[in-house]
Order: sequence, then C-alpha cells, then structure tokens
Amino acid sequence: MSDSQHKLTRIGVFYDGNYFLHVSNYYAYHHERRGRLSIAGLHDFIRYKISDEEQKDMHLCQIVDAHYFRGRLSAQEASNEGNRLYYDRLFDDILMMEGVTTHYLPVRTTYFGQRQERGIDVWMALEAFELALHKQFDVIVLIASDSDFVPLVRKLHTLGVRVMLFAWDYDFFDEEGRRRSTVTSQALWEEVTYPMAMEKLITDDNDPDFSVNRLFVERKRNLPPTAGETEEAIEPIEEGESKKSTIFSLKDGYGFINYPQTNNLFFHFSFLLDTDFNDLREGDLVEFTLSKNDRGEPIARNVKLVR
Repeated sequence: MSDSQHKLTRIGVFYDGNYFLHVSNYYAYHHERRGRLSIAGLHDFIRYKISDEEQKDMHLCQIVDAHYFRGRLSAQEASNEGNRLYYDRLFDDILMMEGVTTHYLPVRTTYFGQRQERGIDVWMALEAFELALHKQFDVIVLIASDSDFVPLVRKLHTLGVRVMLFAWDYDFFDEEGRRRSTVTSQALWEEVTYPMAMEKLITDDNDPDFSVNRLFVERKRNLPPTAGETEEAIEPIEEGESKKSTIFSLKDGYGFINYPQTNNLFFHFSFLLDTDFNDLREGDLVEFTLSKNDRGEPIARNVKLVR
C-alpha cells in the first residue's frame, strides 16, 4: 500500500442551509419516506462515499470541519411566527452536537413584503476557499445546487482540493398548489470532481454496504415536530373566519378539506399549526382559517387537527 493510502483524507463540509432545508422538507412531506435528513447520517455517508471514490479505508476519511450558512429572521420576526424561534433553536442544537459551525445573515424584507436572502452564497464561497487554504482540506463537500458556486470549485481545483457535490433534483407542489422543480446547475455538475445525484442514489438504494435508511431521522409517531421540522413550515396567522370541517383527501405534502361552497379547500403542509402532516388521515376533523392565495382563490390556512 502506498504512503498516500495511509495518509488521512481531511474533509470539509459546507451547507447551503436554505437549500438543505428545502430538501429535508421535500423528504418529510412530499416523498414516500416521510422522514427528515439526518446530519449525522449524512456525514457518515460522506465519509463512506469519499473512501469509496478514493480507494481508502473509511477510518482514514474524516470530516475535520463543517459549516452551515443560511439567512435567518430576526428574533422578533421569528417569535411572531408560531413556534419558529423555538424550532430554529432546536435545529441549532442538532448542528452544534454534530460539530457544525453556523453562519447566519439577516433576511431582508423588501418594500413589497418579500423576504430575500442576500450575500449568503458569497460568504459561503469565501469561507470555503479561505479555510481550504488554512486547513489544507483534501476534499470539500458542497451541499448546494447553484451555479454561483462554480467559481469556487474552479478556485479549489487550483489548490489541488477535490470537490464532491451532494445535490437533489425533484418536483413538488408549493403552498399555492403549483408544481415546482428543484434542479441542480448543469455547470456545477460538470465542474466538480465527484458529483453525487442524491435523489437517484436514495431511490435506487442498491448499495449493500450502506443503507440509505441511515440518511434519515427515525420518525416518532404522535409526537410534536422534531428539530428543524418547521423552518419553512409556519406561516403568520392571517385575518379570516375560523371554520371546522373534515379532511377530504391527502396528497404528497398537501390536501383538501371538505368545503362544498368552494369545491373543497386546498391546504399545504406549511399551513399546519401544532400538527404534523404525517399524522393526518382522511376524515379527520380540523379547524382552519379561510384565506386566499395570490390568485384570489379560496384556500385554508392555520389548519389544526381537532383532537
């Protein structure tokens, strides 16, 4: 065995936090697995895949640094959105326990009331490059999908740093019932050393040495949502008439409530209060607030299971 095969492979992991939470929400509410991504399981999988790609013992492939970047609401704004502040703190605890350093920038609200995450990708790229210089990573893992990271990958290559990309491509329905697609930049796919199409790897699940079940947090039924489960899920309570009715049907991450006056009401998992979407069943009695989407169509918000 050559000396290089005995040498420790130093791994740095960098999370685009908003992207990671989108993916985790997808698996929790839209995918048949109905489970959230596990940080610990993901880190084990990273070490396993790098050891496989580089033909080295997994014990010689170690994550020496991990960083999580995301825009975040102020404490005042988060406290006005149900339990959001509490769940943000719980997810911070998970990251801390797994040795992940967090980096946050304030989310800005535009004149039209839209929230924008500005500068976080640039910060992540600068930190990744600077740390690669000082900590001499052998491999950097990006959990991202944006073409904005292509210049970073090219710069890392000049340092001799190999780059592994963990990315997912998938379709889902948003809170207004519109189909959305999450697609990874083709330029980013082509630039990295080790591209990992995670949706395909998870769907196929044909690796005898690593079960993809380890990538997901084990669900505990009939308990409140787990840490990180509502980062994007809680909407501000809106003015409107409160009603009660039963669940007409449930789909992947959304459903309809019996309400003949409007040919039944659409609701999205992000409109739930103190209720886990995966605990709902057709025929369940729910309380909700009448509202409208951006096209003026009636929908149900603030949906809560009547126990």
